[in-house]
Amino acid sequence: MNARQDSIGGFALIGTPTGRMSDTTSIPVVTPRLQVIPRDAHVVSRRDISQNALRVLYRLREAGFQSYLVGGAVRDLLIGVIPKDFDVATDATPEQVKSLFRNCRLIGRRFRLAHVVFGREIIEVATFRAATGNDEDGSGDRKVHNDGRVLRDNIYGTIEEDAVRRDFTANALYYAIEDFSIRDYVGGYEDVLARRMRLIGDPETRYREDPVRMLRAVRLAAKLDFEIEPATAEPIPRLAGLLSEAAPARLFEECLKLFLSGHAVASFEGLERHGLLDVLLPETAEALKANRSGALRRMVIAGLANTDARVARDEPVSPAFLFALLLWPAYCRALMSLQAQGMHVAEAQRRAADRVTLHQTHIIALPRRFSVPMQEIWLLQPRFSQRKRVGRFMAHPRFRAAFDFLQLRQFASNEHAADIAYWRDEQQVQVSGMEVDVDMASPDDIAAEEAAPRKRRRRRRTPAKPE
Repeated sequence: MNARQDSIGGFALIGTPTGRMSDTTSIPVVTPRLQVIPRDAHVVSRRDISQNALRVLYRLREAGFQSYLVGGAVRDLLIGVIPKDFDVATDATPEQVKSLFRNCRLIGRRFRLAHVVFGREIIEVATFRAATGNDEDGSGDRKVHNDGRVLRDNIYGTIEEDAVRRDFTANALYYAIEDFSIRDYVGGYEDVLARRMRLIGDPETRYREDPVRMLRAVRLAAKLDFEIEPATAEPIPRLAGLLSEAAPARLFEECLKLFLSGHAVASFEGLERHGLLDVLLPETAEALKANRSGALRRMVIAGLANTDARVARDEPVSPAFLFALLLWPAYCRALMSLQAQGMHVAEAQRRAADRVTLHQTHIIALPRRFSVPMQEIWLLQPRFSQRKRVGRFMAHPRFRAAFDFLQLRQFASNEHAADIAYWRDEQQVQVSGMEVDVDMASPDDIAAEEAAPRKRRRRRRTPAKPE
């Protein structure tokens, strides 16, 4: 919403956003302007809202608290997308929420939240956040690092304060259960209709407050097919280096959201466009720039497009296969460097795999259950050109994933066509003739294996010695 407008679509606006940041705190100083969109002016319907979310909303209201459906769910419903999660905002404290729901648990230290559990669905309930760093009544606590990062933030406030505390305007919309209207305090309704991602407050300060917001901007823009507003996009290349300060485990989770949610190609291109790939996957970014033919990038894009297609078909996807793809350019470059030093091919392959994995895990915490099969996919690639011990090779747990990876390599070079044809024929012969019991670990199999709980090996008791 333009700060100079007095009204939008005939709805009343109250207040004027300053767009400034406080000198003493990283909280955005934005004066909320209430815009109420009545039920007959928007498309959000209770029919499209989770019944469990409605139960939470109504129970909070019956107990005398304010309760709103908030954030991504409202945004998605406005553009015709089925929400993945339904979050609730309220003036009830986490402890008060817990007292109303027996199926509630409190989580979080940085942000205290209530999770109301309905079987496999979790309704996240957050208390309105305050818009200042003061804690006069002792109801919460806030701690900010010297560089602006918020370490802890549990000071509660009003819905108006909560709205200006949210990251993007599109995520600061509130659906009111009492009259089915949408409450907008920061111009998010107009931004959603315009398919625009815009930060609330000063973008640079908000990114310093939480650098992962830069990844969220790219991910949400890719997912929703939104444009990142110029003022929101401008600081990202300059501040991209701040991502190195984020927790590696958090960056791993963010990578899964970026690449395994059905919008991997758009996310990858967004990371490239805004200078984030150089920080998130630095060796891959360097290898892609050095590859003048663009063959490696074509392979990566083709693999990500295949991942998007699998997600669209509701088929399982494997983080191991994903990172094998994303780090393949870095592995190829490291392998060429080691071979140029005169190292034996087999040894160079192992060293390159270990080196790339080690360097990347300093940035993104890639668990061993993913990094080990990732390396196996790489190290099996030379065996496809040897065509030896066919049955034994096809019985390898990573054969099918490695073969799928070989097919992706054809997007970078046609030299693998003969090997692909040979091993495709061999699989048909072996399966039709039932000559071997092949454990072909496709991405489906890897995903199932990663999700399955590991069995604990029982310890054998040493028999007692006879006396």
